[in-house]
Amino acid sequence: MSLADKVLAVNDDLPIRTGAAVHSGKVRSVYWLNPADSARLISERNYDVAPDAPLAIMVISDRISAFDCIWHAQGGMRGVPGKGAALNAISNHWFKLFREQGLADSHILEIPHPLVWIVQKARPVMIEAIARQYITGSMWRSYEKGEREFCGIQIPDGLQRDQKLPELLITPSTKGILENIPGVDAVDDVNITRANILDNYQAFEFQSVADVDLYEKLLREGFEVISRELAQLDQIFVDTKFEFGYVTDKSGSDKLIYMDEVGTPDSSRIWDGPAWREGKVVENSKEGFRQLLLNHFPDPDILLNKGRMPEREALARDNALPTEVLMQVSATYVNIAEKITGATIPISDNPRAEIIAVLGDEFGLVD
Repeated sequence: MSLADKVLAVNDDLPIRTGAAVHSGKVRSVYWLNPADSARLISERNYDVAPDAPLAIMVISDRISAFDCIWHAQGGMRGVPGKGAALNAISNHWFKLFREQGLADSHILEIPHPLVWIVQKARPVMIEAIARQYITGSMWRSYEKGEREFCGIQIPDGLQRDQKLPELLITPSTKGILENIPGVDAVDDVNITRANILDNYQAFEFQSVADVDLYEKLLREGFEVISRELAQLDQIFVDTKFEFGYVTDKSGSDKLIYMDEVGTPDSSRIWDGPAWREGKVVENSKEGFRQLLLNHFPDPDILLNKGRMPEREALARDNALPTEVLMQVSATYVNIAEKITGATIPISDNPRAEIIAVLGDEFGLVD
C-alpha cells in the first residue's frame, strides 16, 4: 500500500444516497441526506433533534490548502496522510469539552468513521470571527505599517512581533458576500466591527441582539477552555477561528451552536511552549506549512499578493512538492492531535473503502 493510497484526496464522489447536490469545499464535502433517510436515522439512532430535522454526512479529506490553493507532492500524493483524521479528532475533543462545561452544543450528532461526521444542518451566522491572543501574521504586518485599529478596536503603540496582546482581541469578518449592509463592503471576508453587527444583526442571520452577546460569550469562553487545556500541555494558543449557527432541538426550540471546526491546526495557530521560552516560534499548525511554501519558492510575493492569483494557482498546479514536505506536515498534525486527545490517530490504509463500508453496512446510506 503506497502513501498515496492512504490519502483521501477526493471526497465528493462517494456513493452516498443524497437528496441534493453534494457541496464540496476546500477540505470538507457535505452530502445532504433526503428527508426519509434523515428521519430514519433520527429515529434509529435516537438523535436529540426534531423528527424532521435535515441531516448531512460531512466527509473530511486529507487535502492541504494554503494561500487559497490546493497543494500536492511527488509520487501522486494529493494530500497529507492522517490530516483529516487529526482535524476531526481535535474538533471532536474541543466540542465535547464545550458541551461538558455548559457552553453550547455543536452540529455533530455521531462519528461513524475518523473522517466522517453525521451532522444536523445548521443555519449559519454569516460571520467568521478570529480570536487573537498574540500579535502575529497578517495582523502584525498591518500593525508594522502603522495600523492601530482592527475591526473598530484600538490597540496600543509599542507592541513587538509575536507579543501577547493586552487582552483577547476579536476580529470578525463577513462569511460570504453580504449585500446592502450599511458600512460593509459586499465582498467575501471583509473585516467588520461590533457596531456593524449590532446595527444589522438580522442581516448577519442573528435572531436577536441578545444572541450577539451570547456569540461573543461563547467565543471568549471557548477560547479560554482551549487555551487553558493547551497550557497544561505546554502549548500556546495563539489564535483561532470560530463559526456559529442555529439548529432546532427535539422540543422545537432554536439554539445557537458551535459549527465547522475549532482549535485545529487548520483554523488556529498553536506554538510550542518550550521553544517559545527559548525565543523561537515553532508552529504546530498549518502556519508552518505556509512558511515552508514562502521559503520554498523564489518569489514569495506570488503567494502573498492577491493580485497575482492566476500565477499562484499555476504554481500550486504545476509544482509537485517533495514527499517529505507533506510527511512533515503529517507529523505536525498527527503529533499535536495525539497530544491534545491523548489517543492514537488512525491512518487508514484505504479510507475510501472504509467509509463506503461503514455508511452502507451500519447506516444504510449506500445503495
